[in-house]
Amino acid sequence: MKLVLCAGETSGDQIAADLALELKRRVPTIELAGLAGPAMQRAGVEAWFDLDELNVMGLSEVIAHLPRLLRLRRDFSRRILAWQPDAFIGVDAPDFNLGLARRLRKRGVTTMHYVSPSVWAWRAGRIPKIARSLDLLLTLFPFEPELYRPHGLEAEFVGHHLADELAKVPDRQAARKTLGFSESSPLIALLPGSRGGELRRHARLIGETALRLRARHPASELALLLAREQDRALMSELAGEAMEQAGLRILIGQTRLGLRAADLAIAASGTVTLEAFLLGCPLVVYYRLAPSTYAMARALRLVKSQHVSLPNILTRQALVPECLQHEATAERLSKEAQHWLEHPARVEAYREQSARWADTLARGAGARAADAILAHLGHA
Repeated sequence: MKLVLCAGETSGDQIAADLALELKRRVPTIELAGLAGPAMQRAGVEAWFDLDELNVMGLSEVIAHLPRLLRLRRDFSRRILAWQPDAFIGVDAPDFNLGLARRLRKRGVTTMHYVSPSVWAWRAGRIPKIARSLDLLLTLFPFEPELYRPHGLEAEFVGHHLADELAKVPDRQAARKTLGFSESSPLIALLPGSRGGELRRHARLIGETALRLRARHPASELALLLAREQDRALMSELAGEAMEQAGLRILIGQTRLGLRAADLAIAASGTVTLEAFLLGCPLVVYYRLAPSTYAMARALRLVKSQHVSLPNILTRQALVPECLQHEATAERLSKEAQHWLEHPARVEAYREQSARWADTLARGAGARAADAILAHLGHA
């Protein structure tokens, strides 16, 4: 059996790697190849192309790289057709993967996609086209399959890999001990995002917010959670003085442990908001898009959801405050943080919701996805 996998960013690389390992456990002789990141390659996926070739974000960035991305998709398609796999499996990166799947399906290749596009929030009109592009869709959230079934697409909820992984994170006391924080002092985590553009747009806001938090909560400990060591230099360049004055402690590659330890997180919108939610860490969510992307999204009315953060989308309520574009100010973020710290009953209700959703989503996603793929292909 031969399968092609394609991931477009770090989170997709991890999901695809988990899937690859589960597929190999079930079919040791399986051949896996495609567009792969380091995690996929360690899991045994042969990299025809590297993940970094596809790692762009935002409308303006995609447009700038469009000629190169189209060439990549053409070359990738030719390689796939020449190899004659049993199926193509795109993992996230829908703008790239679904177009490729549509082309391959017309040529007789079985096509699958793992991680539903956020059609409930962004460009809902894509659903019929997605259904025509795929033979099977594997979703992370339980409400997603029903969106596709009226259009004839087989869709299956397999659970969320994050919920599986986060169940292994140590408890709050152990996390604080590991990271060297006091067991009794309030701990506030600040997260600027993981991409260079996000860091540049959010660095000064983080610095200003940290100063306000220090003034309002002098006994609190403040932690800046960064994904990579190279992010430290950029944050220091743009907001180093404010961060130093606020006594902001920098942690690299310790996001999950930091969120478990924290009483509160002020986080850029993204997957990390789901991590914080499932770990029971109260949130203030913010985001500043590139001005061109924001203007384009408004002009084209592309955003359909009332909410942008995953905790609010999942619970279908304003569970956590969202501060976007001009509303993302240091004053607003620090006030929303204070409200969490002063209302323990609100925190308790939040954590009850968190526990319910963690149970719902922790289903062994990689194993269930592998079983669904093999069943669709007729491999018992």
